[in-house]
Amino acid sequence: MVRYGISMADIPQTTGQPDRGAGAYQFTGHTLYDPLVAWEMDVADRPGKLVPGLATFWEADPADRRRWVFKLRDGVRFHDGSAFDADAVVWNFEKVLNGQAPHFDNRQAAQVRPRLPSVASWRKLDAMTVEVTTKAVDSFFPYQMLWFLISSPAQYEKVGRNWDRFAQEPSGTGPFRLARLVPRERAELVKNTAYWNPARTPKADRVVLVCAPEAVTRTNALLTGQVDVIETPAPDLLPRLQASGARLVQNVTPHVWNYHLSLLEGSPWRDIRLRRAANLAINRDEVVALLNGLAKPAAGVVDPASPWFGRPEFQVRTDVDAARKLVADAGYGPRNPLRTKFIIPTGGSGQMQSLPMNEYVQSAWREVGIAVEFQTVELEVLYTCWRQGAAGEIARGGNVTANNVAYLTSDPLYAFIRFFHSNQIAPTGVNWSHYRDPEMDKMLDAATTSFDTAEQDAIMRRVHEKAVNEALWVFVVHDTNPRALGRGVRGYTQAQHWFQDLTTLG
Repeated sequence: MVRYGISMADIPQTTGQPDRGAGAYQFTGHTLYDPLVAWEMDVADRPGKLVPGLATFWEADPADRRRWVFKLRDGVRFHDGSAFDADAVVWNFEKVLNGQAPHFDNRQAAQVRPRLPSVASWRKLDAMTVEVTTKAVDSFFPYQMLWFLISSPAQYEKVGRNWDRFAQEPSGTGPFRLARLVPRERAELVKNTAYWNPARTPKADRVVLVCAPEAVTRTNALLTGQVDVIETPAPDLLPRLQASGARLVQNVTPHVWNYHLSLLEGSPWRDIRLRRAANLAINRDEVVALLNGLAKPAAGVVDPASPWFGRPEFQVRTDVDAARKLVADAGYGPRNPLRTKFIIPTGGSGQMQSLPMNEYVQSAWREVGIAVEFQTVELEVLYTCWRQGAAGEIARGGNVTANNVAYLTSDPLYAFIRFFHSNQIAPTGVNWSHYRDPEMDKMLDAATTSFDTAEQDAIMRRVHEKAVNEALWVFVVHDTNPRALGRGVRGYTQAQHWFQDLTTLG
């Protein structure tokens, strides 16, 4: 048995589409369920790639690139013993994208609908073939399918067509089954001995997820033997962890901790001088030091090593004097500061050490004449605000001008398209800022209609250069996704992704 202290205040949804962000997929997503298109999670020394999941093959029809055909895997069964087939896939699309379907679940839909912005329609071609039509040609569409997990229609019927009961007795096709769920406390996962993929048979017979949202509490739980592994250990306690024999594991992670700035009429962040000043005022090396080295300074959405970084003219760096001048040019200063409000999380997977990091940045901005008040909320409230956008009820009601959501940047859709294309303005996607730019739209459209990787990469470099030059966000650090493993945990592979595979724990 492996006991895992997770940085969440509650166990993510167990019905098929986890809530609580991308980090939740490793806990109640890819454990209990499988996607049609999967991500390679068993390699640590290079980025993973798209691999077959419940679909063995997929392609866009050369005659109409909007039509994608998925060939499904034979012989797969759900935990309840029912067969996986095209009817199950169609049922799952209806579950989250058709509000008129009798089994539609708004809680799951709220999580995955923004991750499937291209889907227009779906249909069964035969017992083991499904066709999905996109709204427009979208060469990156398979990346969206990573987030679409398949739950059992038969189990839904068995539990009386009740999603609350399904949450307690879920059925997917994944490598683990749910044995016990205690909300806001723990979930016990047991090995699925009949799992269809022998390569992902869990090493541990049982993995217990233990909610431990406070970093110090979580780290002390590992030190005292209450858990065997934790994510995001408290930086101040790293020396004690190392002295105890615990092993620290981290890796290159496509992820950025940042602030999304509102660009709506009336927002101070429509002034590029203030956006650039907010970037220049932060000493990212000090943020990394605050985290005891468990981060890397950010110079944009992606790391300079990324093929999409390009050569931005604006350098994201520390220059406090330049920041002060830009703030002064915009009509503010330490004596008459810009006063505004940001919404930030108390913590949670992917949000790193949210409160101390935000307090540090708040102090740095105060020095140059930017006075930020924080509205601190639980992570799922923050995600709701993120999905609603800067014009949404939460942001508008609280006069919020920025959202502090850290997120995944593993592919062009997740790094750029969903934030910078005008057709992704919330609630369609998570263009929270309401950013609109015809040139940006044109570049992103060109990338999504190209099926040439080199051409896509070249376009993404120009996209990233534009995003950095315009300082569309405040870029702070990249996470290294650290875990601390007790001496009894021998096996664990940390992928270069926010998706991780708990079947490698042992």
